[in-house]
Amino acid sequence: MESKEGRFAVTKEVWHMLGTLVNTATVILGGLLGLLLGTRVPQRLRDTVMQGIGLCTLVIGALSAMDTASVLTLIICMVLGGFLGEGINIEKRLERLGSRAQALLVREQATGSLFVQGFMTASLLFCVGPMSIVGPLESGLSGNHATQVAKALMDGVAAIFLSAALGPGVLLSAAAVLAYQGAITLGASLLAPLLTSSVIVEMSAVGGVIIMGIGFTLTGVGKIRVGNMLPAIFLPIAYLPLVNWISTL
Repeated sequence: MESKEGRFAVTKEVWHMLGTLVNTATVILGGLLGLLLGTRVPQRLRDTVMQGIGLCTLVIGALSAMDTASVLTLIICMVLGGFLGEGINIEKRLERLGSRAQALLVREQATGSLFVQGFMTASLLFCVGPMSIVGPLESGLSGNHATQVAKALMDGVAAIFLSAALGPGVLLSAAAVLAYQGAITLGASLLAPLLTSSVIVEMSAVGGVIIMGIGFTLTGVGKIRVGNMLPAIFLPIAYLPLVNWISTL
């Protein structure tokens, strides 16, 4: 299949993945720039920046959570998602993945916990929210990458500050962006009927609560196992149709 310019022959899948590839690239570039800046900033200032990022993360999460049309939906998805996540122990698996990547990519083992924190924090921030769902859907269905490019620019800027405060683990989040958004793009025709506007809103709201958990961790208020809450984000896909079906009986 030819591209829109009609000059270069590319497959349909590659063209539709362009937005996700751009987003992945901006995360990497932003992360690298942040690492460069981070080495020039005193540790005390980096700690303060990280706490500031934590406060901003709380605000971002709260704004998303308040978009919910049903607090009951939010609670049920969080509770059931917590049960599923604890059963699978996602947090531990993510920590192992981060530790293995840290061992391969970073020589200094003392920063291992920070590496994992950077990976998990950035991955959730970049993969949770309506733009991370709507953008890949648009790319997969019509080849329109406008939403993904806008998100890519925002993620790139955020990656600069995150990697300056949390280190090289933020770079690994690019793989999460590629896998998550790429899966939605390639499966857009199958996912589109399931990801209605109401489902996307509730997924974003649940994600907002999880992002708030990250914010509390970054500010040092407490360690919340947000990784084990991840299944909650996808539960509105099944929960809302079930509720609608029951209401018709």
